[in-house]
Amino acid sequence: MIAETVCSAVSAAGLGIAAITAYRKRFLAAARIAACSLVPVALVMTGIVGWLADTAFSPTAWAGFGLLGGAWVLFMTTRAIERRRGGTRQERKADRGAVASAASAPSLAPATRRSGSSTSRPVAGAGDEDDFSDIEAILRKHGI
Repeated sequence: MIAETVCSAVSAAGLGIAAITAYRKRFLAAARIAACSLVPVALVMTGIVGWLADTAFSPTAWAGFGLLGGAWVLFMTTRAIERRRGGTRQERKADRGAVASAASAPSLAPATRRSGSSTSRPVAGAGDEDDFSDIEAILRKHGI
């Protein structure tokens, strides 16, 4: 009841301001002000103001808004954690499979023996690059 009265008063004041603006020969601005001042009365007539007033003073409605906010916070938190971990569950499972297969493969080239020497030393060449390429890949991954 009070909300409807306030909306009617606001509309009446807006129409008065529109009339003064039209008297000053600013018809376009007066038309805009009149349009804006009719909105509160239209909201009262459609029943939206009554619904908003009932909602504003209803503890059940506020509990519902609280649950909506909590659900939104929970959803956004899980999305942030998922992004931080690196994708969906299927993507992480696929990544684990790729890491496991790569971890089971030897990362160093096999050492070869010289035929005439009793000490074993790796042959310099392509094997040395493989040794450091794994280390370089790890350092690049961590941004070092």
